[in-house]
Amino acid sequence: MLQDLLNGAGRSVVFGLIGVGLMTVGFVMVDLLTPGKLKDLIWRDKNPNAALLLSANQLGIAVIVFTAVFTSYDSFGQGVASTLIFGIIGIAIMGFAFIVLDWLTPGKLGEVICTPERHPGATVSAASHFGAALIVAACIA
Repeated sequence: MLQDLLNGAGRSVVFGLIGVGLMTVGFVMVDLLTPGKLKDLIWRDKNPNAALLLSANQLGIAVIVFTAVFTSYDSFGQGVASTLIFGIIGIAIMGFAFIVLDWLTPGKLGEVICTPERHPGATVSAASHFGAALIVAACIA
C-alpha cells in the first residue's frame, strides 16, 4: 500500500510539473500575441481584458492536462507523452484561434486586449481560447 501511495505521489509531481510547464508556455504565447508585457498589463495596470484572456488560456490548458491525465494510458511513459503532445497541440490551436479571430474582427485584437476599459472583444477572445481547449480535451477522451 505504501508503495502505491509513493508511486501515485511521484506521478502527481511529474504531471504537476508538466502542467505548470505547459501553462508557462501558454503564458508566453499570450504574451507574444498581445502588445505590451502581460505581467505589466495584469499586475501593474490591472487590465481586465488581459487578465480575462490569460485566465481563459490557463484554465483551458489545465482542462487539457486534466483530461490527458485522467484518461492516461496504463503506461506512465505513454501518459506523460500524451499529456505533453496534447498540451502543445492545445496551446498551438488556442494561438491559431486568436489569430483567426483577429483576422475576422475589425482592428487589432491584441490592442483591444490591452485597452484599460473592459471590452467585449476580450470576452469573445477568452471564449475562443477556452473553446479551443475544450475541443482538444474532447479529442483525448
